[in-house]
Amino acid sequence: MVHSDGERTIPLYEEQIDIAKVEAVTDRLHVTMHVDERAVLVEDTVERGELTIERIAVDRAVIHAPEPRQEGDTLIVSVVEERLVVEKRLFVIEELRVTRTSITEPVAIAETVRTMRATVEGADLSPAAGN
Repeated sequence: MVHSDGERTIPLYEEQIDIAKVEAVTDRLHVTMHVDERAVLVEDTVERGELTIERIAVDRAVIHAPEPRQEGDTLIVSVVEERLVVEKRLFVIEELRVTRTSITEPVAIAETVRTMRATVEGADLSPAAGN
C-alpha cells in the first residue's frame, strides 16, 4: 500500500490469542460417615389404675332393678334377686362398690441414641479454604 508521502506499507497479519479452558481435578475429598451409639436412660412417670371392689350387704325391697350409679370415684352396681313372698318383689341383696384409684410411679427405660459424625480427608479445611 502506498501513502501520499510516498511511503509504502505492507499489511501484516495480526496474531490473535484464543484461550481454551479445560476442567481438571486438582483435589479429592474422602468423606466417611460414622454412627456412634450411646446408651441413655429415659426417665418419666406412668399412671396405672387399680380397681377396688367392696361388697356391701343390703336387704332392701325395690320395685325395679336400680340402674348403676356414680358417687364420686365410685361406681355402684346393685345385685338383685327375686324372692317369693305372698307377692313377688325385688330385693337388693348386695351392692358392688367399684372405686378407681390412680397411682403415678417413676419408670426408667434404657434406650440407644445414635449420633452421626463425618470425617473428611484430603482437603485443606481451614476457614479461608471455604471462601
